[in-house]
Amino acid sequence: MESGFGSDFGSDFGSGGGGGGKLDPGLIMEQVKVQIAVANAQELLQRMTDKCFRKCIGKPGGALDNAEQKCIAMCMDRYMDAWNTVSRAYNSRLQRERANM
Repeated sequence: MESGFGSDFGSDFGSGGGGGGKLDPGLIMEQVKVQIAVANAQELLQRMTDKCFRKCIGKPGGALDNAEQKCIAMCMDRYMDAWNTVSRAYNSRLQRERANM
């Protein structure tokens, strides 16, 4: 049991794979950033699914008809376009504010 969690933790987060158990803050920050990006993508997908389902599916059944399929596809395209536009504007604003600091 001793070689389980402790050694896995050290190999994932240690610096250089055996540097005396020291944690690499840069590696940890990168892993946190990846986890946040994954969580954000999951939330985006969930919100898009919820909104488009409510908009396009009148009576849930065993299969989607052609109109529902087209509505879902167009809704998801519009949602992603809007999200990308907002994301670009937000990132641009952050860059401007950082430059003014």
